[in-house]
Formats: sequence, structure tokens, C-alpha cells
Amino acid sequence: MDVIQLLEYLQELIEGASKVPITGKILLDKAEVMDIVDQIVNYLPDEFKKAQWLLTEKERILDEANKQYESVKKETMEMMKKQVENHDITKEAQIKAQEIIAQAQRDAKTIRLGARDYADEVLSELDREIEDKTNKMLVTMKQSMETYIQSVAKEVKDNSTKIRGNIKELRSMK
Repeated sequence: MDVIQLLEYLQELIEGASKVPITGKILLDKAEVMDIVDQIVNYLPDEFKKAQWLLTEKERILDEANKQYESVKKETMEMMKKQVENHDITKEAQIKAQEIIAQAQRDAKTIRLGARDYADEVLSELDREIEDKTNKMLVTMKQSMETYIQSVAKEVKDNSTKIRGNIKELRSMK
């Protein structure tokens, strides 16, 4: 008999036992109950050992299954990664990315050269304007200077004429 059968037998004895009126107690054969309890106590260590072994086996099997799961998962991920890397879409995307980078570099160079040309053009125009303004300013200064010199020469001549006239007048007064 196993432990469960012994416990069920003990339960039947208790349920079928004679009752003591008013007290709610029952009468049992002590020797028979003690015999069943001894059998249960003797049988339990074997059951506990079996249960412990089952728990240990369960843990070992679960650990092994987890290790296998992780290994298979890792292998699957590596295989998927290789497949993605080798897939045509990935290759096409890499080629397209390289083309975009090359085009961007060409555009950047064109913009850089265009900016230099524009700066050269602006600076050349500025240089021409400065030279033009300088020439106009020199012509204006020359004209102003000539006008000023002519005016000074006229004044000197007019003053000289007046002085000569005054000198003649003073000589004639003598």
C-alpha cells in the first residue's frame, strides 16, 4: 500500500468508528491506528526521496532545456543576421547608400567651387568699382584743383592788376 491508500484507510476507520454520545468523540482501536501511522511514517521517506529526485530531475531538465533554447536562439539570430546581410535588398540598400554618399560629395564639391567662383566674381566686381570710384575721385579732385588754381591765378592776376594800377596812380601823383 502507498501513503494515499493508507490515509484513505485511516479516514474510513475514523468515519466508521463508534461515537461517544454527547461528547462528539469516537472510539478507535489504538493498535490498528498506530499500525497504520507506523506504515505511513515508514513509507514517507521513500516518497520524499522520490519527490526530491523528481524535483531535481525537473530542475536539471529545465536548465538543460533553457541552455538548448538559448543556444538555438543564438544560432537562429546569427543565421538570420547572415541572411539579412546576404539578402539582395540589403545589398541594394548598401549600393544605394554608397551612390547617395557619392552624389552628396559631388554636390558638395560643386557648391564649394560655385561659392569660390561667386566670391571671386564679387571681389573682382568690388575691385573694379573701387578702381572706378578712385579714378572718378581723382578726376573730380583734378578738376577741383584746376578750378581752384584758375581761381587763385585769376585773383592773383586781378590783385596784380589792381596793385599795378595803384602803383601807376601813386607814380602819377608825384
